Amino acid sequence: MSGNSDLYESLKLENQLCFPLYACSKEIIRKYKPFLDKIDLTYTQYITMMVMWDKKSVNVKTLGENLFLDSGTLTPVLKKLESKGYITRERSDKDERNLIVKLTKEGEALKESAVSIPQQVGSCVRLTSDESKKLYELLYKIIGKVRETD
Repeated sequence: MSGNSDLYESLKLENQLCFPLYACSKEIIRKYKPFLDKIDLTYTQYITMMVMWDKKSVNVKTLGENLFLDSGTLTPVLKKLESKGYITRERSDKDERNLIVKLTKEGEALKESAVSIPQQVGSCVRLTSDESKKLYELLYKIIGKVRETD
């Protein structure tokens, strides 16, 4: 039986890379919540708005790719942001299969209320600039490697 105990080591929570990634993500998003509550956004709505503030106009497929979200997750987020007046969704003139998301004036104005959030959350994390950069690079490396196997 002792030979089998080594076999089951991989099933211990402390030996999983996925668990600290999951727990860290959950804790960081929890830190965002009080700041996002002030501007009445969920975390998923917030990251969607971050893309919109940058791109101003984007098709849904590209937006989903940017956020690593499928259309089933993204559609209700977009509907909610549209109902709040922050975006519009329109069919493309060139190809009706493409749905274009556009930032509204109200959505652009929301940017002012959100501009301090990254710094406020960053102060909770307390990583050095070098540590943040290394972590960022490692996380995107993991994302890239995992996506290569899809």
